[in-house]
Amino acid sequence: MKSVFQKSLSLTVLASSLLSLGASAAPANDPATLGQIRDSAMNSDWAYERLADLTDLVGPRLSGSVGAQAAVEQVAAAMRKLGAKVTLQPVKVPHWVRGEEKAEVVEYAGRPNGVTQKVVLTALGGSGATPAAGLTAPVIVVHGFEELKAKGAQVKGSIVLFDVAFDQEMADRGQAGPAYGAGSRIRTQGPRLAAEMGAAAALVRSVGGANYRIAHTGATGLVDGARIPAAAVTAEDAMLMSRLSARGPLKLHLTLTPQTLPDADSFNVIADWPGTDKADEVVIVSGHLDSWDLATGAHDDGTGVAGAMGVIETLKKLDLHPRRTIRVIAWMNEENGTRGGKAYFEANKDKLDKHFAAIESDEGGGRPFGFIASVTPQMVKYFAPLKTALDPIGAGVFQRHDQAAGADIGPLERAGVPSFQPLVDASFYFSYHHTPADTLDKVSPLELKRHVAVMTSLSWFLANMDENIGRVAKTD
Repeated sequence: MKSVFQKSLSLTVLASSLLSLGASAAPANDPATLGQIRDSAMNSDWAYERLADLTDLVGPRLSGSVGAQAAVEQVAAAMRKLGAKVTLQPVKVPHWVRGEEKAEVVEYAGRPNGVTQKVVLTALGGSGATPAAGLTAPVIVVHGFEELKAKGAQVKGSIVLFDVAFDQEMADRGQAGPAYGAGSRIRTQGPRLAAEMGAAAALVRSVGGANYRIAHTGATGLVDGARIPAAAVTAEDAMLMSRLSARGPLKLHLTLTPQTLPDADSFNVIADWPGTDKADEVVIVSGHLDSWDLATGAHDDGTGVAGAMGVIETLKKLDLHPRRTIRVIAWMNEENGTRGGKAYFEANKDKLDKHFAAIESDEGGGRPFGFIASVTPQMVKYFAPLKTALDPIGAGVFQRHDQAAGADIGPLERAGVPSFQPLVDASFYFSYHHTPADTLDKVSPLELKRHVAVMTSLSWFLANMDENIGRVAKTD
């Protein structure tokens, strides 16, 4: 029986021999090729360098901004340099810009003469504006939608504060997604409901962890005709106002001056690494290019974009060409509209039978443990070779979900395209997510290498599968 070392050496020799014969001679999903892909990704800093370019040279990339356009041009240039076939797909995107944002509690029970309390906040996407001089109104504190309805008589003309804490304990135990989902429902629906009830403004306790008096922005469900001022306040300031409210009535002076401008022209960046005998079939691997404007979007979603770009760089370096075309997409406008994903679906809804699978990475740059897939239970066994290839870097976990997609590939998945995403440690992700702290220094170069290894191995494996993966059940 050969030792583990001898087996590893044999695989390495085999891989080297196959590569020396040229890409076309290498068996598609054999262990040696998968090992070469994994190891090449783990030894490359290319994706981290592209992430540094995106965050340090471009910076914030909210849709419609100069930064968003610069990011489109930067990513397209990097993909062209690799030899990918690049297409810029036009997308009309929302153009919302942040203005002045400040607040202070000016009246409360027991207030010493001349004293006010500063409140740290940031406008939520889609927020309306106060008058330039601000507005002063009573604050009504609620802890959920039912309490909002119960206090309906007090809401009109008031500032409603939704004081609902983010469940960091859930995030610490591997349930960051559900924890965020609960909080984001308050953020997206709360201001809209408050507006419908006649509120003067709405405040939402920040959805995220790391309570260092940093506000977390995000999208709202506000619509034209009812865009009341809406902001996220820090956890500390939400708790302060709740405590003051328990002592008696309080009033807040609030100034928010954002603007909702006409829709802007932008693009999805699409880069194809052409396939061989099944080139008309497509495997998408993607992340979203836009970010909120408070920071540089390193985790959300610079790592997803850089990881997807790294797929083509890894395959080019190894001179590997898949049977199906691998399509890298840097989506535009995931944060406040998902217009990029919707535009792609509309342009390709008659070609969905040619979309073999879709991957999206949008859970940050934490350690990847493997991947999640929305495939039928019968297909799980076929992914065993991929799991084996990723086990040496601790990323061989396979989880089958009925639905697995991110926001941008959601329309594809709902139409039946099997969808995948990396399974990552997101326990700290919502500490930085949508805050001024989402910067390059928070991203681990090692974990980004693992990320590229998972994304490339998965993309390659899907692009070369002999089995018909089939369609997932369509959902509305």
